[in-house]
Amino acid sequence: MNTLRYDELPGPDASWFGLLQLRDMARDYLGLLERYRHEHGDVVRLRVVRERTLDLFDPELVRRLMVDHADDLIRWERGTEVFAESVGQSVLVTEGATWQRQRRMLMQAFTPKKVAGYAALMAEAGEAGLNAQRPGDVAMDGLFAQLTMDVISRTLFSRPISSSGTNTTEAAAAVQRLSEIGLREMFWPMTLPDWLPLPGKAAKRRALRLINGLLHERIEERRRSGEARSDLLGMLLALRDEEGGGALSEQEVFDQCMLSFQAGHETSSTALLWWSWLMARHPEAQQRAAEEIGQLQGRAPGPEDQARLPWLTASLKEAMRLYPPAAALMTRRLKRDIVLPLPDGRQLQLPARTMVRITPWLLHRDRRWWLEAEAFRPERFLPGANDAIPRGAYLPFGLGPRVCLGQHFAMLEMQVLAAQLLQRFRLSTVPGEPEPVPRLAVTLRPAGGLRLRLEAA
Repeated sequence: MNTLRYDELPGPDASWFGLLQLRDMARDYLGLLERYRHEHGDVVRLRVVRERTLDLFDPELVRRLMVDHADDLIRWERGTEVFAESVGQSVLVTEGATWQRQRRMLMQAFTPKKVAGYAALMAEAGEAGLNAQRPGDVAMDGLFAQLTMDVISRTLFSRPISSSGTNTTEAAAAVQRLSEIGLREMFWPMTLPDWLPLPGKAAKRRALRLINGLLHERIEERRRSGEARSDLLGMLLALRDEEGGGALSEQEVFDQCMLSFQAGHETSSTALLWWSWLMARHPEAQQRAAEEIGQLQGRAPGPEDQARLPWLTASLKEAMRLYPPAAALMTRRLKRDIVLPLPDGRQLQLPARTMVRITPWLLHRDRRWWLEAEAFRPERFLPGANDAIPRGAYLPFGLGPRVCLGQHFAMLEMQVLAAQLLQRFRLSTVPGEPEPVPRLAVTLRPAGGLRLRLEAA
């Protein structure tokens, strides 16, 4: 059987040791990788100084790497360094035995049954925010940031974020600033001290100070009271390692709260933002969702209603296909040599320390795997749909052992908030407003925000 080695793979000329390509990635990551796939195929190599990098655009190869070779992978070190600046040594960045212990424990708090217990708190947040919303031309990024920030505050601490005197808009803006600064820093060779008078450092300090202060206050308040609650913080404090590893440390509890607060807010907010625009652009799909939600007779959906809302769920999944919140930066390092079988029957031999990039944005929009790939077609995600989705072609929550722990939480949250929005309003585009342009931070958001017209239902 023929064996293909890394240096034999197609790829762009590494001008200036690949530094020019690195510069172009920082400017337009998704556009550059789309060009690489078009010019060089499904397996593309690029050397950056002494670094071997590889981009995979074939779903089966992605699945084989992320699932079959999961034990041969670690997260990209530079990415974890940057994320650790804001989320500490949480389950997002740890490796080895520490990650296994954290993952094992945290899975207890994110089972579908446990997540179902948060539905009432999610509905409270949606009701409070949407009952105060008036019809008109609305900045949807601000609205969804407020709603999802309140959801994560209530599910973490059983209290709205405003109860501590923190402005919801300020907290959401702080999370977004950390996301934007984090992406920029990933293209730096190292993280410079935050006290340096450099662009973005002062904003980063302010954002971290605001969020750290909020979380420390809530956690210390709970510890002093000794009150047992069934919210996420209560579950984190009560978790015990089934294999005898004890409880999470104080720092681990804080770091997991920080991760939940940032990731749990921003990804759901981003997904709902793109969903709302697609609903506004496709009134027939919006009307079908509204009629389906009418079965609830005005009440917020609970976990028991999920099977009754297949079109709403499908529309959310299709929105995440077209605009995956985590559109890129799914990057892994090989711990050892591996061999991947290629579709043409050859074998690809990859040496240890190769850095492999997976880009959901391109997998989700590849015409080979998706009929009318650029079109909004929620029916492809309905139960029993005829369109076969190849394994590895749809990964809004990741793939393999490190798949997002909060995926059930996120889906329920989005279903609740989307249903509550359509119970109150009809969405349409604002005349004269340009179409939103995707802009990659850590999540994929519309550049300049998104305004839609809300009319009373």
